[in-house]
Amino acid sequence: MYGIDIYNSKNRNITIGTNNEKKFSLYICEIFSQDPLEKLLNEFREGQFSTALTRKQKLSLLKMLRKNRPEFSIGEEPVGKIKGHDMEQYLDVERPYPPMLRRPPYPESLETRKAIEKHINELLDMDVFRKIGNNEIVEITTPLLITWHDGKSRLCGDFRALNNYTKADRKPIPRIPHALDKLAKAKYITKMDCMKGFH
Repeated sequence: MYGIDIYNSKNRNITIGTNNEKKFSLYICEIFSQDPLEKLLNEFREGQFSTALTRKQKLSLLKMLRKNRPEFSIGEEPVGKIKGHDMEQYLDVERPYPPMLRRPPYPESLETRKAIEKHINELLDMDVFRKIGNNEIVEITTPLLITWHDGKSRLCGDFRALNNYTKADRKPIPRIPHALDKLAKAKYITKMDCMKGFH
């Protein structure tokens, strides 16, 4: 309003136009600022928080999530990445690979093909998949679409043939009872789901 700071305009009369008789009074009753907790809850609206947490604990948790925002994904945006822990696999066979590893896609219906293309486009948008270059030699696995009773589906790859040529990398896996014993004295337990962790 022509240079007047609205926050400092309490009880100030403003004249609009050349008719000095038309005066308007501006009254600022109260200025509302968004609750920081509500603002963060809206930012991470897909998360579910225990009702046992106090307001202070929720705020602290949400601030931690915001601080580490690149590691989390909301909706269909690109997912966070763990850098420096790339996994390498070694095969017992060299190129040219046997026909078993270069199988054509399975026959599929038009509806299934559309669903597979939709999954692939979503994974490309989320930066989980990437398009290969013209000079890259990549054997493509046979895609499979797993459909659940509720109509949702998941894109999978048929790696059964590949498993026969993969060098085993056996490591001891912690036993579940031992892991649960370590949680016995925990005051709070947080569960986080990996976004598109299957891929």
